[in-house]
Amino acid sequence: MDNQEILRKIDIQRQYLEKNPMLNYKNRIQALKKLYKNIKLLTPEINAALKQDLNKGSVEAYMVEIGMVLSEISYMIKHCKQFSSPQRVHTPLAQFPSTSYRLPCPYGIVLIISPWNYPFMLAIEPLVDAICAGNSVIVKPSEISPNVSNIIERLISMTFDEGHVTTVQGGVEECSFLLDQDLDYIFYTGSTRVGEIVMKKAAEHFTPVTLEMGGKSPCIVDETANIPLTARRIVFGKFLNCGQTCVAPDYIYCDEKVKDQLIKELERQIILQYTVDPINNDNYPRMVNQKQYNAMSSFINKDNLIFGGRCDEAMLKIEPTILRATFDDPVMKEEIFGPILPIVTFKTLDEAVANVNKLTKPLALYIFSSKKENQDKIVNRVPFGGGCINDTIVHIATSEMGFGGLKQSGIGAYHGKVGFETFTHYKSILDKKTWLDLPMRYQPFNKIKAFLIKMFLR
Repeated sequence: MDNQEILRKIDIQRQYLEKNPMLNYKNRIQALKKLYKNIKLLTPEINAALKQDLNKGSVEAYMVEIGMVLSEISYMIKHCKQFSSPQRVHTPLAQFPSTSYRLPCPYGIVLIISPWNYPFMLAIEPLVDAICAGNSVIVKPSEISPNVSNIIERLISMTFDEGHVTTVQGGVEECSFLLDQDLDYIFYTGSTRVGEIVMKKAAEHFTPVTLEMGGKSPCIVDETANIPLTARRIVFGKFLNCGQTCVAPDYIYCDEKVKDQLIKELERQIILQYTVDPINNDNYPRMVNQKQYNAMSSFINKDNLIFGGRCDEAMLKIEPTILRATFDDPVMKEEIFGPILPIVTFKTLDEAVANVNKLTKPLALYIFSSKKENQDKIVNRVPFGGGCINDTIVHIATSEMGFGGLKQSGIGAYHGKVGFETFTHYKSILDKKTWLDLPMRYQPFNKIKAFLIKMFLR
């Protein structure tokens, strides 16, 4: 898309915002209902696009993409009126007579830059939150998942007025041009490297941002864990979407006393969930492109291989693979975005906490333990975005909790009410009445005024 067309779209959205049609919560709800209806209508095409780009099966596609979006829309329709209403707050006696409230207002034009790994959900779910908050939105879907990007463009064009929501397709050039514009909010999901660029660009216009990134999310397993169940849930979370999930367990950090038992159960669960031949399992996704395939397959060698390791370059598939590792190995130096699962061991939980804290703050952290003391130690002493105790990744599947990271793994959060708040500016307003005007704040001051001021302000 050429730059002039992008500028035209931005101008149309500015004009649309001047009319303020989305300040009425009823209009927001109607827009969300139409979006819900059209997603249901286009579900077969969305499934087909996800199959083409990532080889996602229809059940997995609904569970982690379409169903998640529909659930968020339902939540926002139910709560939009409440979230959009002015919020009365306490007024200090010194301000008598007056009332105080916080007025939720949209930022204006929101730019959503979405990634390729969950290309539908990670474009449309933040869109839902931004619409509920009353914004106009430009969606920049990923060029790496072109079939899903095309269906997103079709969905948006058949659902919204161009001034309300529009799409900009393209690659780095188009994205960079969008970031050069003086927009009102930027929501980015992707790598930390690109997130740094987004934040620098936003700073030029003092544009607020939400950055949803990633990092090496640890899965800590102590000696009290239920090992069969632990293995089942780790395999589910790690190899979902072929490991191309920002909150997937990046590595297992387990007590050395349970390592062998855990590996045995992991191998059993991989076979149970993905068959003995995952490469030819049509419900097992593939790497998104050759670059990702090359990056992941380079981590595998005969010296560190415990289980799996088979690759098919023609199909861009790598079977679920378990590696032995230490923190000095290349596989532990960067985020793994594929079906590669290293295992590192510790002798004590204090050692585990100390070593995890030496790394960058992860987007997610998972604890498998039957001991409350150990659970609390990790939750309280390790900084991370969010996570689970005795499970993986399912903490993101709720509209009642925000999802986001901290520092290198992210800034800000979204989902449900937190998502509405992300795309909302709250104006603090004091409504002072005119039937009485207390004189104590006005000069000239005297002892009585000083006494009253000190009495009220303490």
